[in-house]
Amino acid sequence: MPITGPPLEKPVLLADILKIGLESNPDAAAIVSSDRSWTWRELDAASRRLAANLLALGLKPGDRAASLMPNRTDLVIYYLACIKAGLVATPLNYRYQAPEIDHALEVTSASILLAHAERDADLALSKLAGQLPLGRITYGAADDHRNFEELLQTEPTAMDLPCPAGDAPAFIFFTSGSTGKPKGVTHTHETFGWMIASAIASFEFTPEDIFLPAASISHIGASLFSLTGLAAGIRIDVAHTIIGEEVLALLANTRPTLLCMLPAALFALVRDHSAERDHFHSLRICLAGGDKVSAELEREFVELAGIEIDETYGMSEIGLATINPVSGKNKVGSIGRLAPGFAASIRDEQGREVPVGTDGRLWIKSHCNTIGYWNRPDATAETIVDGWLDTGDVVRVDEEDYLWFDGRQKQIIIHDGSNICPQEVEDSLVEHPAVESAGVVGIHDIMHGENVRAYITLTAGAERPTMAELIHFSRARVGYKAPEEIVVLDEMPLNATGKIDRALLKRMAESRSLQSTN
Repeated sequence: MPITGPPLEKPVLLADILKIGLESNPDAAAIVSSDRSWTWRELDAASRRLAANLLALGLKPGDRAASLMPNRTDLVIYYLACIKAGLVATPLNYRYQAPEIDHALEVTSASILLAHAERDADLALSKLAGQLPLGRITYGAADDHRNFEELLQTEPTAMDLPCPAGDAPAFIFFTSGSTGKPKGVTHTHETFGWMIASAIASFEFTPEDIFLPAASISHIGASLFSLTGLAAGIRIDVAHTIIGEEVLALLANTRPTLLCMLPAALFALVRDHSAERDHFHSLRICLAGGDKVSAELEREFVELAGIEIDETYGMSEIGLATINPVSGKNKVGSIGRLAPGFAASIRDEQGREVPVGTDGRLWIKSHCNTIGYWNRPDATAETIVDGWLDTGDVVRVDEEDYLWFDGRQKQIIIHDGSNICPQEVEDSLVEHPAVESAGVVGIHDIMHGENVRAYITLTAGAERPTMAELIHFSRARVGYKAPEEIVVLDEMPLNATGKIDRALLKRMAESRSLQSTN
């Protein structure tokens, strides 16, 4: 039988996303960054002006409005304006280079692009950015280009805004592209409204809460959480960058009560030499998701901040699907229980549900599920079957319906017939004080099927161990799963969503193996 989360009554109406804040305290701060603060009244007026001015440019409801932006409060306003104008907000990863920008613009047939001026050189290499039907909106430069600030501040000649239907597309988010070119995950006003409603119920907000989603607002996590906070009527903090200096300054000055970060970024924050216990004093919850939270990260965070990490699980396709209950038991190492409105089925390769405690592939059913991949009916049909979405992730469930993440199906290493989860091996390595980060992949071996190779970066200033010492250190923790080989890198490659790029490490490993046989 599938397992289910608590029931969820109805979605949030995106058109009314600011309603609670406007009605309860319109002149209080709604969204804050290191250089700007907006009240609820100002946020509503600015997003309405921008929505009307975007339509005045010739955009029509349903048009894709792309963005290539770093974290700014203005990016959130752009999303709100797209919602109010019936446009499809299409965030591009800010780390995209010209070929990736062109791929996203081509897939979505975007009509317009909002882009920061610091990306001008990259956009000059793009084949499509200069050919969009309605051109480009420039951010951060006063030049001859159409300027964002002008569109934001100018009073429109007309304020006739549409009322998009629930099944009208609202967002297109791109996957990380770990298994091929990035696909455009499409969410409607209704599916995104369900995601917000589920997240509000999961986070158990209080009126005094302040939320700092310290991740890229061009990705599903921070964009969903930013809009979730606004829909709940609480203040949102925006970190311009996710480096320690910026995040620590916000923690010290704005005193958020909820923090959410990717594990890799949280690890860097914890190990920042400037980080002190007092930075985290205001927090009641620290959420981490998007990759596995290692035991070492958990230990170091608890030692520094004095609270545990609440691990979560989600995807662009489904939003936030699991969370360790905020007011319930936090099972450290678990990704928690199903969020409100979600059902899960854990299946073997034949599609049969597996018993409690047994690894299987996670399938999700929810009103939050994407309607599909933009212009990719083939990929949609492969991923969504009878309303169930195949996550491609391997999990197990315990007797209390807590889920435990055991890796991506395509990343599982099979050595002598035994499955090895890369994250477990990585966790064993980063426990060593000299190891800053680790990425583990399997390489083909004619005798064993696959052998385990680890790529690591070293902690600056730490005494460098031998590779034999590190292998022994790992073996003492994970036994036969320890790597047979360790390669030291100057920098760990990250994918478009800021996670360790195991696909690239796999290609590096295969290339190295090929070279060694020639």
